[in-house]
Amino acid sequence: MFHPWGLLRKLAHIRLSWVVMPDDVPGRTNGVDIIWMDKRLDQVERRCTLAHELIHIEREHTGCQVPSVELEVSLETARRLIPIEDLASALRWSNRPYELADELWVTQNVLVDRMRSLTADELQILAATETQRH
Repeated sequence: MFHPWGLLRKLAHIRLSWVVMPDDVPGRTNGVDIIWMDKRLDQVERRCTLAHELIHIEREHTGCQVPSVELEVSLETARRLIPIEDLASALRWSNRPYELADELWVTQNVLVDRMRSLTADELQILAATETQRH
């Protein structure tokens, strides 16, 4: 499982700065050694934002990115934060987005991104899960 806080601890050169983001964006990075995160975020939002910004750093993205790059980073964030096994397990007891997001410890936006990024193999796993649903 992907643990963004554990990864941040290993990347000692990256500084996390808690700020009030002026444009209500949850976080930003310079792509090298700093992440700015809005201090008003709750714990789940912080986890998702940190994962997103760490992927930008991993890909060496500096400055603002075009929408297609932001989308790819968002989809990768969702894939890393929601392993298909965890999604399948959660879907056994609920199909309500707010409950699934809560169970998976992600925002609803990250959950939507994960659903958008499902592969054919993953869809088969979820279809099999549907037959086991209670």
